[in-house]
Amino acid sequence: MDNNLSSIKDLSPDLFQPALKEDRDSDRIRRPSIKYWPDVWRRLKQNRLAMVGLSIIIIMLFMSIFGPLFNKFSYYEQNYDLINNHPDTVHWFGTDELGRDLFTRVWFGARYSLIIGVLAATIDFIIGVIYGGLSGMATRRIDNIMMRIAEVVYSIPYLLIVILLSVAFSSEGAGTSMFVLILAMTLTDWVPMAILVRGQVLQLKESEYSLAAESLGASKGWILRKHIIPNTMGPILVNITLTIPRAIFAEATLGFLGLGFQAPRSSLGSLANDGLAGIAVGNAYQIIIPALFISLIMFAFNVLGDGLRDALDPRLRK
Repeated sequence: MDNNLSSIKDLSPDLFQPALKEDRDSDRIRRPSIKYWPDVWRRLKQNRLAMVGLSIIIIMLFMSIFGPLFNKFSYYEQNYDLINNHPDTVHWFGTDELGRDLFTRVWFGARYSLIIGVLAATIDFIIGVIYGGLSGMATRRIDNIMMRIAEVVYSIPYLLIVILLSVAFSSEGAGTSMFVLILAMTLTDWVPMAILVRGQVLQLKESEYSLAAESLGASKGWILRKHIIPNTMGPILVNITLTIPRAIFAEATLGFLGLGFQAPRSSLGSLANDGLAGIAVGNAYQIIIPALFISLIMFAFNVLGDGLRDALDPRLRK
């Protein structure tokens, strides 16, 4: 103790000088703080392939809304003098076997396909988040029961559901086709979202902030709504971007099998089905064009989902 006091007394006053202004500012953080979602957008913009996919989606959305207005033909107008006309300056995508303009019909088909994909993904999101969140916050016994129910539901093939619902609603007319397709897809396709949310909830409900909120008297529902679900939005958004193309492809498959929209309305899948017969008579453009649009939509959503997954991964943050 005496040695410490003597060493303090030996300190020279010259060692204690006021800090210069540049020295005081040396520890100041120069870079402004970036919030989570702006930082995600910044990293997403650095992924060129993801931005290409996002640009394709924006163009598809714009053209599916305004594309049919770019020419004077309706999607149901038939002209038997223009049957199977190849693409030209008047009919940019050609005409079909009934003389209908394919440019207008393709964009109407893209509109219906995108509506089905977005609505199916939205319903899957709502059901999956609620079901998975409740299952993750429940007791182990209730959680096991809820997961076994979800597995049984997911084991039912949606094609069988579509056929049964089509028969059940056949007396209602063609106007229920979109309702039947969305209902058939969402009856089983919400299960992957529920499993994803349940896994995230099981992990996050043991985190420090959840336990602190519970110790302060917060209810499980409040913790789930205010803490856990907002922190799972990253994986959920990635899953949504992959659910939309899966629903579009499922609808296209059903349309190609003849279980989609009834004439004169059509989706990209039913347009591809209608154009299948044109291959044998030299009208391959009737199936190539809608197939190309289906491929573009699938490509765009998948690369955007991959880009979002990388942008939301904190381990890749620089």
